[in-house]
Amino acid sequence: MQFLRRAPLPPAKLGILPGTFNPPTQAHLALARAGLAEMDEVVFVLPRAFPHKQYEGAGFEDRLRMLDRATSGETRFSIAASEGGLFAEIAQECRNAYGPEARLTILCGRDAAERIVDWDYGRPGAFLEMLEGFELLVAPRAGDYTPPQEMRSRIRPLTMPAIYDDVSATEVRARIARGEPWEDLVPPTIVGLVREIYEPAENIIGRP
Repeated sequence: MQFLRRAPLPPAKLGILPGTFNPPTQAHLALARAGLAEMDEVVFVLPRAFPHKQYEGAGFEDRLRMLDRATSGETRFSIAASEGGLFAEIAQECRNAYGPEARLTILCGRDAAERIVDWDYGRPGAFLEMLEGFELLVAPRAGDYTPPQEMRSRIRPLTMPAIYDDVSATEVRARIARGEPWEDLVPPTIVGLVREIYEPAENIIGRP
């Protein structure tokens, strides 16, 4: 794990927010801030390679730039790059970086929780074993997440306002492609960067 920025104090409770951040959105920041209510630090983790998709749109370095600028106002936010892309791989890299005493909790939305819990890890019960190394805090996203019975001691709900249900990086990119307003979906500090990275050159040239 390589850190772009790291909070100054070692955390007893670490929140881990993995994502593709293509681009970072207001929902990402809201999720991280909700996590700070229970955690000493939240680290935004951008994998160098994803298990289920390729890098498209913004490149790795551009996404780190956007994350750095979007999170610069909070001293308890850290930014890191991971080699692995699965939650268990990211948690292990955090364990190696933060030591054996830190309590690790991965923050995610309902859609991400459903995807990773139901992922084919090659054998039955594999994800339940992974949960021995970390917990999940799951924010509602167009509905609450109900974990399998055997996982409920390790997967807990995280309260977040419903106003973020429709805020996603996919929606940002779709609005840009359609020429519709998108600026309110991303942190104000990165509007210029998002415009530079994602908007077609002809739109930028024609902008007054």
